[in-house]
Amino acid sequence: MTQKILVVDDEPMLTDLLDAHLTQRGYLVCKANNAEEALAKLGLKPDLILLDIGMPGTDGLQLCQTIRNHIGCPILFLTARIAEQDKIDGLAVGGDDYITKPFSLRELTARIEAHLRREARGRQTSEVVAAQGLLINRSQRKVFAGNREIAFSKREFDILDFLASHPNQVFDRERIYAAVWGIDGQGDASVVKEHVRKIRQKLSEACGSEPIETVWGMGYRWKA
Repeated sequence: MTQKILVVDDEPMLTDLLDAHLTQRGYLVCKANNAEEALAKLGLKPDLILLDIGMPGTDGLQLCQTIRNHIGCPILFLTARIAEQDKIDGLAVGGDDYITKPFSLRELTARIEAHLRREARGRQTSEVVAAQGLLINRSQRKVFAGNREIAFSKREFDILDFLASHPNQVFDRERIYAAVWGIDGQGDASVVKEHVRKIRQKLSEACGSEPIETVWGMGYRWKA
């Protein structure tokens, strides 16, 4: 199976260079030029992440800390910083290695291969859905807004997970009830409305996001 590498750097010329170089060596490369794009691509379940530290806005250290809530793959920092404390900070937030710009492509490739070999001996991944500034860790049944976890009841999470896993599709209350409660459910589909209300309230309080849209007369839709 082709191994996937997510390259995150605010310099498009560098991400394009690394894309071309790594693609030639048989990797499947995904590119992101900021933290938001990177988070949206976590659902692709990369096998390794190359991450620039000095990005504007959410920098690489902050992004690494968020990613580590969900994904255990190797993270290699790319940076122009050379101070010892910078390296310590990078490793402390979950980075696995540190390569200083400018670097040789041969050295970078060797480090990538070494980390992937090590990871192949015992890798565990989480299934993650990213949308509307949220990260939904399906295997751990947890939802995060940045580094903050949002607590949901079992049914609330099941509804949120079902809608988020089918973005832009409209489901009426009966369909959602059947998917979450199953054919043995003994209640009424009207309970879906109250659960959706609570989900919306929690999301709004946590991050101001309202990804669940009401389609009047039809049902609910998760906005991708």
